[in-house]
Order: sequence, then structure tokens, then C-alpha cells
Amino acid sequence: MDFKNWLTPPPPERTAPLPDARERTTIKVEIAIVLLVTFGLSGMSSILSLVEDALQTAALSDQTVALNSSRSSFSLIDLLFQLLSILRLCAWGGLGLYLLWRADLAPRSIGLARPRLKIDFGHGVGLAALIGLPGLALYLVGNALGFNLNVVPSALDDHWWRVPALILYAPANSGAEEIIVVAYLISRLRRLGLSENASLLCSALLRGSYHLYQGVGGGVGNFLMGLVFGRYWQRTGRLWPLLIAHALIDIVAFVGYALLREHLSWLP
Repeated sequence: MDFKNWLTPPPPERTAPLPDARERTTIKVEIAIVLLVTFGLSGMSSILSLVEDALQTAALSDQTVALNSSRSSFSLIDLLFQLLSILRLCAWGGLGLYLLWRADLAPRSIGLARPRLKIDFGHGVGLAALIGLPGLALYLVGNALGFNLNVVPSALDDHWWRVPALILYAPANSGAEEIIVVAYLISRLRRLGLSENASLLCSALLRGSYHLYQGVGGGVGNFLMGLVFGRYWQRTGRLWPLLIAHALIDIVAFVGYALLREHLSWLP
């Protein structure tokens, strides 16, 4: 393995000439709008939430935040709210794919060619383990040190549709984040002439920012995840393993918590 190319990777072989001033402005405006509609606005909201939590009299580790909460006391209406949230995430991912396609970057060119099931799934499981296990340890350490809130992966009421909805959330989250934060953002920053490392740093900072509502540890952990996922995509050009890894991490967190919280007293 060539570690130098992993630390300072060269740009893709097929790199278009740098755009003129007008096109650069268009790309910058496009990126700003996409981020304000999606994860950039979420990042700013997350930062404000962390500041508000830090100003409370209770320590961060004594406060709780839920990732998936019920939206109505009526089961059917709550289900429809959850499906709308899932649809919104799918729309964010679709927006990223559409804009990349308009920029002559078809799904195949960003790593969504026909899946190689054995390789993509194997790499996805490996990435999930690489991120998930240390991430859990970082969360527990951060919580013990008072840097994290108690994160409740699922606070949905015990409806018949709870587990299927949580499973649907996982690929929706995965698709929206990996398409927008990795494939879209890094591709568009490349077009502006940013280096691979600079583009990777921007992507990882964005991912960390919209997880700060979980506490400093949540932001740091997801920043590190962004570095690993972004670099993997830059070096391999494959997006399927990231989608699989992220979905697996979320399924284990969401569904595992929902099924085990009544049986494990140490879970928040």
C-alpha cells in the first residue's frame, strides 16, 4: 500500500480545466444554497444547540438528546411524520445526485456504478467496524468526562411500525450524508481547484458540525469519521461501501437501542 498517496492523494486522472470567474461564482453560490438547504443549516443549528446546552446549569453529561422522536400522540400521524422526514433525507440525496449529473458527473462517475456485492459489502462492514467500535468508545469516554450529552438513538413510542421506520431511516440518513457531504461537496470543491486534503477537511468539518448537538465528543467523532470516509472515497472512487457502512452503523444504533433499552439499565 502506498501510504503517501493516502496522505496526499493526487487529483483524479480526468480533471477538467479550472472554471472561469463566472462559473466559479456559480459553483460557490450552488454550494452555499445546497448547504443552507441541507447539512450546513443543520450544522449552524447544532452549534447553537450545543451553546445553549453548555449554558444550562446541568452538566452536558446530565442532559439527554434524542435522535428519533415521536411527533404525535396519534400513531398514524406519527408514522406519516416519520415517513416525511425519511422522504426529506431522500430528497437531499436526490438533489446532490441531480446537481452532480448537471455538472457532467453521472452516478457511475461518483462511485455508484453497479454494486460489486462481495467487495462493496465487505468493505462496508469493515468501515462500519472501524468507525462504530471506536466511536462508541469515544462517546463513552466523552460522556464520562462531561463533554457529551446522553444520546438516545430512538425515542419513538412503541408502535407496530417503530422498527421498520428506524430501518428506513438508516439508508435515508446514509444516502443523504454520503452523497451530499462526500460525493457532492468534495467533487464541487475539486472543481474550484481545492486540493484533495483541503476538500477532505471541509467535508469532515461539515460532518462534525451538524453532530455537535450531541456534544463535543459527538462532533469530534463524526469529524474523524468524515476524514476516514472521505479519504476512502477519494482513493477508491467507490461510494457504495460508505452507504453500506453508514446504514449498518445506524441500524445497529437505532434498532439495537429500541430493542434493548428495556433490558439494559445503563442505557439512557
